[in-house]
Amino acid sequence: MNDVLTQPRPVRLKGRSFLALALSPELPLDDWLVQLDNLAARSAGFFLRRPIVLDLANLEIGLDELRELVNNLALRKVRIIGIEGAKGSMLAPDLPPPLLDGRAASDIEVPAVDETSAPTVAAHSVTTVSAAPKAWGSIFVNQPVRSGQSLHYAEGDVTIIGSVASGSEVIAGGSIHVYGALRGRAMAGTMGNSTARIFCRKLDAELIAIDGFYLTAEDLEPSLRGKPVQIWLERETIKVAEVV
Repeated sequence: MNDVLTQPRPVRLKGRSFLALALSPELPLDDWLVQLDNLAARSAGFFLRRPIVLDLANLEIGLDELRELVNNLALRKVRIIGIEGAKGSMLAPDLPPPLLDGRAASDIEVPAVDETSAPTVAAHSVTTVSAAPKAWGSIFVNQPVRSGQSLHYAEGDVTIIGSVASGSEVIAGGSIHVYGALRGRAMAGTMGNSTARIFCRKLDAELIAIDGFYLTAEDLEPSLRGKPVQIWLERETIKVAEVV
């Protein structure tokens, strides 16, 4: 009887799917880190609170160099949750764990500040334990998205009855509708939906993206700022047009 009462309960495993960004470093690493710093300077908070996967599939470095790279990224507040494509000799207990079978989405096109290629950033879906797919849907948010807040809905469209403040972000698997000013970051079609669109009543965004293709504030046409617009993807190019 006592054996039955003290028998431990079984461990429950639940499926979870998380959206992460994959960074693919290039040699020489010092030059690549400079480009990463340029990206962070142009898009403040780009890596803030984002899970990052380090993709080493095409990088020939040793264990000591990998440790130094991970430390340099940590100093830049880039949080590495796992390493993909690394040889067994490059893995160690003090480094992030290896990841397998990540499902890649479209590459994120990051505008370069000079002739040197900018860091490669890709959307990456990291899944732990298989989970049943959810039906495509939509959510309505009846309040503004305030600075520092992150709204993530991968299963469909997001409609916000209010504004999106600077320093906040909205991430949707489908389209994004903002019935107010869009001042923060809006990323639509994050699960590979290239037909997704972004609509807002007043454009003043820090960053906009559809299916992994990004434009920062500096790339937006000045004449469109403060205007009601729709944003869509056409042949891997983001289009922005005023809604009359």
